[in-house]
Amino acid sequence: MKVLYYIALTLVIIGALNWLLIGLFDFDLVATIFGTMSVVSRIIYVLVGISGLISIGLYSKVND
Repeated sequence: MKVLYYIALTLVIIGALNWLLIGLFDFDLVATIFGTMSVVSRIIYVLVGISGLISIGLYSKVND
């Protein structure tokens, strides 16, 4: 389970950095690398979203 949390956290950080780039520079790194709404970019967006949902479970781990 620990590996899943590390993967989820990494993907959430990647998503957050992508949103930072979009907000500051109107630059979507995922779309630039993999194409605008291509199959690969959509998979990445879905994985980042799922990782965000998994990260909700990390709130209970903060007190451990």
